[in-house]
Amino acid sequence: MKKNYNYTRRKLFLPEYGRHIHEMIDSLLEIEDRRERNRQARAVIAVMGNLNPLLRDTADFTHKLWDHLFIMSDFQLDVDSPYPRPSRQDLTVAPRRMAYTQGRIAFKHYGKYVERMIRSLGNEPDREAVSATVDNLARYMRTKSYEYNQEHPNNEVIVKDIKRMSDGAIEIDEVALNNLRSEYKQHFSVRPQKGQPQRRQQQQQKNRLQHGRNFTKNNAPHRNSMK
Repeated sequence: MKKNYNYTRRKLFLPEYGRHIHEMIDSLLEIEDRRERNRQARAVIAVMGNLNPLLRDTADFTHKLWDHLFIMSDFQLDVDSPYPRPSRQDLTVAPRRMAYTQGRIAFKHYGKYVERMIRSLGNEPDREAVSATVDNLARYMRTKSYEYNQEHPNNEVIVKDIKRMSDGAIEIDEVALNNLRSEYKQHFSVRPQKGQPQRRQQQQQKNRLQHGRNFTKNNAPHRNSMK
């Protein structure tokens, strides 16, 4: 018996419809009478719509079914469609190539936008606006430094990073940075010191033993109860 495996069959254009729908559309290509071919095509569209009854009332659902009909026929089916027929060129248009930036990020834990903003603030004439913006950026940098290093941020390092990213145009006082309200929160659990789990386990065992002694002492019979 000759076995018909899927890997020996032709590749389906839209596998979600199944092979039976593709075979029904292939049979439409063999119908010579145009009126009968149009009638059978509408019947196939109805069967395709029954596969997704919940989407039947959505907008452009019928239009999508007719487009899929032409796609599964490899754009060879000649029927009267209520919508414009799609072409192979319309569906195979190559997407526009996107230009990716290849610039190097000097401080990855801050992000490239922080570096861009600080660099753009160097040419800002309004020094009050620059000062307020730098304060907000310093808070954000302190937060990201805490998340990256998992320890309290070093304000001296942040001051040097701001000066370096602005090419020396912006200088912030470390004392003023210390006075800024801290925005970072401890998102990471404190790492246990060496030997800390052993001491905790020993303390828990000691508490259980002490609780057992107290329970025995409180529930022991009184000396005079035997008299």
